[in-house]
Amino acid sequence: MSPLIIFGIVLSYFALLLIVSFFTSKNVNNEGFFLGNKKSPWFVVAIGMLGSSISGVTFISVPGWVQTTQMTYLQMVMGFVAGYFVIAYVLLPLYYRLNLTSIYTYLDLRFGNSSYTTGASFFLLSRTIGSAARLYVVANVLQVVIFSQLNIPFWITVGITIVLIWLYTFKGGIKTIIWTDTLQTIFLFTALIATIIIVARELGLDFSGIVSTINNSEMSKVFEFKDWRSSQHFFKQFISGAFITIVMTGLDQDMMQKNLSCRNIKEAKRNVLTYGFAFLPANLLFLSLGILLMSFVNSIGISDPELIAGDKLFPHIATTQLGPVVLILFLIGLMASAYSSADSALTALTTSFTVDIIGIKNKNEKQIKKTRTWVHIAISFIMAIIIIMFDILNQKSIIDAIYAIAGYTYGPLLGLYAFGLFTKYKVKDKFVPLVAILSPILCFLISYFLKKYANYNTGYELLLLNGFISFMGLFMLKTRRIESYTNNNILL
Repeated sequence: MSPLIIFGIVLSYFALLLIVSFFTSKNVNNEGFFLGNKKSPWFVVAIGMLGSSISGVTFISVPGWVQTTQMTYLQMVMGFVAGYFVIAYVLLPLYYRLNLTSIYTYLDLRFGNSSYTTGASFFLLSRTIGSAARLYVVANVLQVVIFSQLNIPFWITVGITIVLIWLYTFKGGIKTIIWTDTLQTIFLFTALIATIIIVARELGLDFSGIVSTINNSEMSKVFEFKDWRSSQHFFKQFISGAFITIVMTGLDQDMMQKNLSCRNIKEAKRNVLTYGFAFLPANLLFLSLGILLMSFVNSIGISDPELIAGDKLFPHIATTQLGPVVLILFLIGLMASAYSSADSALTALTTSFTVDIIGIKNKNEKQIKKTRTWVHIAISFIMAIIIIMFDILNQKSIIDAIYAIAGYTYGPLLGLYAFGLFTKYKVKDKFVPLVAILSPILCFLISYFLKKYANYNTGYELLLLNGFISFMGLFMLKTRRIESYTNNNILL
């Protein structure tokens, strides 16, 4: 298929998003940009959050994971579901009671300004890197499929990607994203299911044949209980999955900003639990696609294993082996998953930096709007730079890299919130940044020595270790036990 035709499809896709943005961003004030005026229908938010949680990384990486870890990723997804219950019944009630715009304001109320800026800074670092990694995936595919054939360099591809996202988010913010993400989630799963059907037909399989092929595959293994040293051990995956969800959703401004745009706490809980349970069938579809793709690979006999290794499996088959329909479905699904994640991240980063770092107290509506506009532009530029760096440095599965980064950067957030919610101590606030910096360093050293001297591979449980070290560091900084607060709502 001509790259110009594909480019036309990409532009048509964004034209549709811009049309949605045009209608949803009319007369949007700062509250509408940050929280959608707290009028978002919960079921619309739930559909959109499922797509933005999946991201382009899942769309590409998870099918390829079956080659090395079979379907054991579902163990972590089960942990995700458990984590969403904690979010629904512990964190959401707290955020709604305090009527927060940025969830990190809680740390200011609980500990002080240093803790507040530390928490917000770690979110900004984590989400900027994570979102850039996710966008790198789609920019890289667009480069291979379209722009390299037009002799356009990668940095221009990245610039086009960022500008297109900025165009439909800069004005409406969350009020727009609630609807564009829902539309993109529908596109994502339509493309996924349609691709599964087409691959199955190429293999001559009906529905029962699909089930039988997946069930009989050596890659269909879900549970690992025997090898406790393995990073795929059930309890490591399940517990890590639960805590990853708590920190990467419950302690993440990007994800919680959408939840806080719901009309009330009851609808917000309903939203969280709905899309939380939807993760199981959603990821089962991605892993099933991976097994079907490997069956297709075996049927046609691809000689070079490097062409289909890991993240390359789905892109290679979709762009070279299954014809123009699958190519179009692949691109639509990839764009839908990647941009539904990136657009909300860009808005959340803008919100957090504007509210938490710069501050909006004593500023009028016009001043806040001007500030957030410039922050929006600056973060877009920074994200573009990081994506280009990923292109230079990337050497492994992006989804693995994102979770590894999360283990180091979200750990201090986990420790801060756990200490704030489950103890009644104040801390020496000015030393909190030191704890937040030392904790990931200690985790790295522990991980290194366990590998070297005990042959133990630390997996996503690194997040728990990081959170525990941060918690103990805060315990060493405790000052006095608080019997009561002026505002009791900041305690459980």
